[in-house]
Amino acid sequence: MDIVDLRKITEGKNLTETETDVLRYIITHMDDVLKMGVRGVAKENFTSTSTIMRLTRKLGFDGFIDMYYRLLPLTGEKAETAATNLEFINSFCSNSLLQYNSYDDIRGFARKLRGIGDGYVFLYATGFSAIPMEYLTKKLLVLGIRCIASNGMDSIGVFENNLRQMKLLIVISRSGETQWVVNRVKIARENGVDTVSFTNEVDNRVNTLADMKFRIEDSNKLDDRNMMANTFFPNVMMLMELLIYEYHKVLLEDEAETCYQPE
Repeated sequence: MDIVDLRKITEGKNLTETETDVLRYIITHMDDVLKMGVRGVAKENFTSTSTIMRLTRKLGFDGFIDMYYRLLPLTGEKAETAATNLEFINSFCSNSLLQYNSYDDIRGFARKLRGIGDGYVFLYATGFSAIPMEYLTKKLLVLGIRCIASNGMDSIGVFENNLRQMKLLIVISRSGETQWVVNRVKIARENGVDTVSFTNEVDNRVNTLADMKFRIEDSNKLDDRNMMANTFFPNVMMLMELLIYEYHKVLLEDEAETCYQPE
């Protein structure tokens, strides 16, 4: 069964069938294609070198070498060995959350929550990302923070008609390339709403747009159907707990400051 889903890479690029086949070949032969070069890849796919170069331009890369190194972080380990790979198993024992996210950002998020006041936090996600989104919504609600949660099944009106009361938009998108999520971050920014994103660790459109971005390592970036084992979503929720922990610290500090009134 093919678990390499190219939609997040090819969406809106108008690739031909041959170009799509070549891209799939490159991704599934990352260990060899750099040595093969453009001519070797073209020969293996019974096409011309101009097809390869046209593919690189459509994907927005500067050339074959640039395409290789830009695709390399997306491929990671081969899918069929991911579940038994020692590095994957070790990821349960060593947390990379602070590798990609600074304490200042965690602290800043807690301060943003503290400053919501009478406004709303709007949370948005689609697909599997809606699971941690719902979890964070419930965590915020029990803290007394007013929230609206929405997903891909909802009308855009749910989002647009609440912009006036919205103080913070939180989006979760594993790839950071889901168009519905990108659109909502853009609209929020245009309306002066602070935005926070949770995505994978690779640069993407969502975290480029967001005011505050949290990055979580994704060990199977091209497994768009979420068929393989992956610690991305559990780590998103772990990071959320860390953010809530910091929020409680901020509350205690503010209470202590209020109680202390020097003469």
